[in-house]
Amino acid sequence: MTYALPAAIERIPAAQLPQLLRTMPKAELHMHIEGSLEPELIFALAQRNGVTLPYDSVQALRSAYAFTDLQSFLDIYYAGASVLLHEQDFYDMAMAYLERAAADHVVRAELFFDPQTHTERGVPIEVVILGLSRACHDAQARWGISAALILSFLRHLSEEAAFETLEAALPYRAHFIGIGLDSSELGNPPEKFERVFARCKALGFHLVAHAGEEGPPAYVWSALNALQVERIDHGVQSEKDVELMQRLAQTRMPLTVCPLSNQKLCVFPDLREHNLPRLLAAGLNVTVNSDDPAYFGGYVNDNYLQVFAATGMGAAQAYQLARNSLEASFASPAQQAAWVQQLDDCFARFAQSA
Repeated sequence: MTYALPAAIERIPAAQLPQLLRTMPKAELHMHIEGSLEPELIFALAQRNGVTLPYDSVQALRSAYAFTDLQSFLDIYYAGASVLLHEQDFYDMAMAYLERAAADHVVRAELFFDPQTHTERGVPIEVVILGLSRACHDAQARWGISAALILSFLRHLSEEAAFETLEAALPYRAHFIGIGLDSSELGNPPEKFERVFARCKALGFHLVAHAGEEGPPAYVWSALNALQVERIDHGVQSEKDVELMQRLAQTRMPLTVCPLSNQKLCVFPDLREHNLPRLLAAGLNVTVNSDDPAYFGGYVNDNYLQVFAATGMGAAQAYQLARNSLEASFASPAQQAAWVQQLDDCFARFAQSA
């Protein structure tokens, strides 16, 4: 689906595009809150909690962010999470991200969190959930940003461990809206978690899953058919399967694409080669997101700015991507419509000044 745009939008000059990308209202649907931990906050929390890090400075830690693939990133990601011990730590981490997101004109943020990363270290699951939930509530009051939580299972662990995590989290189910699947993709196909996702669907949770980042198109098919997901996180490998591309386009299945993550993890080493413009042109419901912004060199606006600069996309694609993100969120239809009106008004202002 492409939206009818006033002809003037096509005439918005390229010089105005960066400011348009920064200020247009947007949703972020693929962001791991643990992946927003900046080195400065990692060191501050380590000092507060008496945690010894294997790096002697902020710069030494930041210099270690030279990843060759998904696993090399995850190794550092889990080390960074070791400083998170108390409810206030999770609150501080989420508030730091949400303040940044609000400044980027994110009106809706749906945050992944990985409870198993913390419960395996002895951190009670309620500490994780309640700290993050309190931040979402306070961010709404402080900055007007709508935020919600999606509990993600670690796919390199067993489905039995996912069931245990789900049962431990259910007393706090009012604090999260959905279930996701992340971590090491290769060798851990979605169908490994078919039964636990069926249980989550029966409980009424929204369902999403990482698929087709490093894994093959078959993993996207499995996420759709076996897990019954409502969104595909990443999904860029879908381009290798014509039939899959047709299904994704026909069903308007959202894909939460993360350009700078794909570049940093060598999925597309050069952003000029990224397939985001092709996916969009093929009618897929793609969105732009930051994934793990502290590790991959940019928050959501950085992703928009850099992928647009590299690929030459223009104002029409910007509108499409932003609207896709708003309508692919799990917010109510009335709230989505209000945000789309804000988006239309934003583009109208830029068109009038063109």
